[in-house]
Amino acid sequence: MNHLIQKMMGMGGMTDQVIATDFLISAKEGVRNYAVAITETATPELKSVLRAQLNDAIATHDKITAYMIAKGYYHPHDLGEQLKVDLSLSDTALNLAQKKENASN
Repeated sequence: MNHLIQKMMGMGGMTDQVIATDFLISAKEGVRNYAVAITETATPELKSVLRAQLNDAIATHDKITAYMIAKGYYHPHDLGEQLKVDLSLSDTALNLAQKKENASN
């Protein structure tokens, strides 16, 4: 997203963090879904394919997690710091909603 548009919307540099967080959540869902699918599959060939996909999904999750940690978006080993990040994101979302509501009136 263009930095000017981000500033106009009150988002600053939050866009990358929001996208990365959404991607991480999706990757976690993918890992879970592949694991469940493996347990529900009857044929060894399909289980093998799903295991390969599961391994790829885990690797993707690892890459996203490493990116988010490097950028300071995710603090899995420091809950206090993660709480600060989450509260900041919540405040930004509330401010955006308020700005949108005020613009509508």
